[in-house]
Amino acid sequence: MRALALGSDALVFVSSYWQTTCTAIRAGDEGFLIDSVIYPEELEALPGVLEQAGFPVSGLLATHGDWDHLLGREAFPGASLGCGETTAQRLTAEPGAAQRELREFDEESYVAGRRPLSLAAYQALPAPGKLSLGPEHELEVHPAEGHTVDGVAYLMPWMGVLVCGDYLSPVEIPWISEGGSVTAYLATLDRLQELVTRAQTVVPGHGGPIERDRALEILGEDAEYLQALLTDGENATLPAGRRTGAQRKIHAENATRTPS
Repeated sequence: MRALALGSDALVFVSSYWQTTCTAIRAGDEGFLIDSVIYPEELEALPGVLEQAGFPVSGLLATHGDWDHLLGREAFPGASLGCGETTAQRLTAEPGAAQRELREFDEESYVAGRRPLSLAAYQALPAPGKLSLGPEHELEVHPAEGHTVDGVAYLMPWMGVLVCGDYLSPVEIPWISEGGSVTAYLATLDRLQELVTRAQTVVPGHGGPIERDRALEILGEDAEYLQALLTDGENATLPAGRRTGAQRKIHAENATRTPS
């Protein structure tokens, strides 16, 4: 796991698996942890690192309901969990799904000793909406569906940081998961474009923080790929720099979920 500072009030942790990101932000005596790292030893390290850096954890936030973004309670069992209304609906409609997928991952990856994941209670956040952080700041919550049926992005305008979930990744092509859609993904990219211009740094769900100009470049590449997916299906060209075997498998899955 890597830890990267974004100014004095934001820390990004990048898991050694999937380069999944976890972002800590603070304002005075309050702070949130957005999404999660993957391995138990990474999660166990978070409280000590954040305490040493002076980052309080008033609550947890998730960008969407995929299991690899919901593990914050392994590090902070007593913390409240906030998520977008669409994610709350997904978790209610799919009880136990995240836990089952996590168990399958652990079995396949030979991960032992993980404590059970609790998702018993969560707070649904309206999107668009705002969430107070400290006495002076408001975190913005914006809808971000398409990768999955649910999702939000979080903009911290006072620090110029956008945490956008599984979009704008420098290492992963757009992924249309079950329940997601190309048209919804393109609509989210349209919304994200304005948000990216208001940020200095973008934290995608996978791949580590990127600067605004690079995020806008990726956004254009992703929109072009998705448009080609609609017209050319499996013959669509993948974005440059993201044409590995793993990304071609994602592309093949995307093609099966794109209307012809």
